[in-house]
Amino acid sequence: MTYCVGMMLDRGLVLMSDTRTNSGVDNISTFRKMYHWEIPGERIIAVMTAGNLATTQAVISQLEERNKAPSERNNSLLEADTMFQVATIVGNLLQDTISSRAADSGQSAAAGTFNATMIVAGQIAGMEPRLFLIYPEGNFIEASFDTPFFQIGETKYGRPILIRGYDRAMTFEAAVKLMTVSFDSTLKANLSVGLPLDLLVIQRDTFTPLHERRIDGTDPYFQAVSTGWGEALRQALDALPDYQMEQALQAAAE
Repeated sequence: MTYCVGMMLDRGLVLMSDTRTNSGVDNISTFRKMYHWEIPGERIIAVMTAGNLATTQAVISQLEERNKAPSERNNSLLEADTMFQVATIVGNLLQDTISSRAADSGQSAAAGTFNATMIVAGQIAGMEPRLFLIYPEGNFIEASFDTPFFQIGETKYGRPILIRGYDRAMTFEAAVKLMTVSFDSTLKANLSVGLPLDLLVIQRDTFTPLHERRIDGTDPYFQAVSTGWGEALRQALDALPDYQMEQALQAAAE
């Protein structure tokens, strides 16, 4: 399992992913799930992956090969005219990879054994930053004012925090803090999501990462947020009205 979040802001894009993969409690590994390519001054494109590791690595490897030798025939992300075309290329490649691997194993693609989902984000000069969620079938949806962020992988534990805290006008720093809390809550609830985390901040019209780093368990900021969030939750709980058991029982009796 994994957890990845892509968020659209007025200022640009913020992406975060974990790095844990596992096929059982005794077989846990670390693999990068965030990748990006750029042409300074012209475009920056990022992809995050979740699902079958062999499928996602095959897709990323093919994208890497295409980007090394871009041409009109090989559908390179670095040659696509729009981010919509970028999402289409990734979606088609994901669908083809899933179908091919299912056929090789004698399974139906509908079985889901080789399924994966991806988040595609980026900007091409002269156009708006865009964010897409790619499904295993190859189709996709785009982020909007109604749906300003996407999650893939183990989404349920961190989603309530994002919904309550998100503001499209928030700063990059505030967005990173919000994502860190979302990831910390997911890490606490599910062992299939794990450190280190990869962070990428893309400022509008810069076409190169504004900020990029890997966050591990010894990171002072992550430790401070994790500890502070736990304490803040306990204080908030203590501040809420206490449940009056005797009054409830009396009311029930009446």
